[in-house]
Formats: sequence, C-alpha cells, structure tokens
Amino acid sequence: MLDHQSIASFAEMRRIVSEFPGPDLAAAQEAQAREGQLTKPAGALGRLEELAAWLATWQGKAPPAINHPRVAVFAGNHGVAALGVSAFPAEVTRQMVLNFTHGGAAVNQLCRNADADLRVYEMSLDQPTRDFTQGPALGEVDAARAMAYGMMSVEPGIDLLCVGEMGIANTTAASAIAAALFGGTGTDWAGPGTGVHGAQLARKAEVIDLGLARHKASFDDPLAILANLGGHELAAIAGAVIAARIARVPVILDGFATTAAASALLKLDPHALDHCVVAHCSAEPGHKRLLEKIAKKPLLDFGMRLGEASGAALCIPILRAAALCHSGMATFAEAGVSDKG
Repeated sequence: MLDHQSIASFAEMRRIVSEFPGPDLAAAQEAQAREGQLTKPAGALGRLEELAAWLATWQGKAPPAINHPRVAVFAGNHGVAALGVSAFPAEVTRQMVLNFTHGGAAVNQLCRNADADLRVYEMSLDQPTRDFTQGPALGEVDAARAMAYGMMSVEPGIDLLCVGEMGIANTTAASAIAAALFGGTGTDWAGPGTGVHGAQLARKAEVIDLGLARHKASFDDPLAILANLGGHELAAIAGAVIAARIARVPVILDGFATTAAASALLKLDPHALDHCVVAHCSAEPGHKRLLEKIAKKPLLDFGMRLGEASGAALCIPILRAAALCHSGMATFAEAGVSDKG
C-alpha cells in the first residue's frame, strides 16, 4: 500500500511512473485464446472484443469482470476565472458539488444507470489556484499534494475507475496545458467551455496565451506544466491515473479537461496511458485535436461537453457488456455449434 503523504513530491511521482507495471501478457494471451473459441465469427463484436482484451490485460486476469466500478469527480477552483473566461462565476463549482451530493446532477443519474459508486472530491474550493497569467497556478508543493490526494481515490476492491472534473474556468486551464504539451496558441485550443462566444472567447484565448508566455521556460517538464497552468482537480486526476496503473485498475477518462490532465503523464512515459480509454469526443473543439495528439480513439461521440465524468459514466455499461460477452458466451465446443473448420 502506498503512503500517499510520503510521495507528495514531483521526484517521487517521476520515480513511480518510471516503475509502472506493464501489460499482463499472460492474461492478454488467455483472453485472446478464449475470444477465438466463442460462438461468433471472428471480429463480429467489433470493438467490444478489443475492449474485453484490454480489460483483461490491465486488470491482470482473464476473463475480466466489472463488478465494482467507481466514478471519481474532482472539483477545484481557478484563479483565472476572475479574468472573464467563463460564462458562470466561480461559486458555481461549490454549488454543483452540492448538487452532486444531493443526487441532482447528470452524473448521479448515469451512475445509477451503471450501478457505479460515485465519489466527489472537493479540493480547496475556498482557495482557488493563483491567476496563471501572473505566476504559477499551484507550484510544485501544492500540485504534488493534489496528485497524492487523487491517488487516494483508487481504493482496494474497485475494478474500473472513471475520472472526471468540476471547476469553473478549467477548460481554460486544460487548453493551456494542452498547448504547453503539444504546441499551439490560445486560439488553437480555446473553446466555448461553459458557453462563451465572440469577444469573451477571444478573451479566453488571450488569457491562455498570456499564461503560455509567462511559463514557457517550464515546458520541458510536464509536471511543472500541471503546476504552473493547471488546478487542484487536474493534478488530482493525474494522480488517480498513476495510482490506477499501480493497482491494475483500468481507467475511463472523461472529456477534454480530464484528458488534458492525464496527457501530461505521456511526456514522462509514452505508455503511461495504455491502461486508459477515452469515453467520448467532447464537443469542446480542443478535445478532438488532443485525441489526435495522443492517438486515442474515443468510445462515443455524442456531442457532450458537460464534464463531471458524465461521458465516462455513460461508458461503464459498454465496458461491462464487453466483459460479459467475453466471459459469458459459450464456446463452439460448449454449445455444440460447428466451427468454420
């Protein structure tokens, strides 16, 4: 078991990522062998077959199973919200956290539909990050602590982790992180977020560019990018992804902000997100661009851009269906059905 307080430093995070376990090849081979014996033409279930093999590979068991999925929503506030980059004020973050607690949000209904455990992690809502156009949003100490906090969401017994976020102005932070990691300007990455258009969208792009210019010297260090441009909830998502890899828990990433936070890990290890799938392609335009950069094909494209892990929770039944088809279907021999010979 990890002592999360003892690893609250970037040096320890880098060490843990450098020691990531790889895929369980024995489980992968066992799943592949079973897939070839099931009562269907090869490839007839399309991507469900791929997902079943992926689950077995990263759970480290064949057949895979999804019995205890967790949806983790991390909530944080951003100093750049004061610069007019969002259609909603920062206090909406706390109000939405209360809505989650009272069961009134979309993600609550989607978790009920998926029979999933929902946990909401409120992170320093009374202490927003600093305005990243003026200095580091978090700094290394606070960012590492947020990552360690996110790691604690991966508790024993869960077999699938969905990660999402809530935070007014966090698409501004996510756009800045994506631009710092993969290049481009505020105009390239900024989207409507909570619903900004025209002059307000141009202001959002300008704020991103100001942040990029201020922190350009740190762009060779992905964790420094998270610290300088990110937020408590975004750093926590990166930590949760790290802990899930160690615990052999597959991960569903939600939308743009979640994917941007996790993508920082790819600069430490190009295989750091192999245990992750992306739930959906957000209507936030930067998400499609980001998915191309990290070579991830989303499971769905429903025009969603809500955040709060809604897309990830929606995908739990799909992954459960993949696991159940793989484990529950009869083989040709068991069913007495003639193979193609």
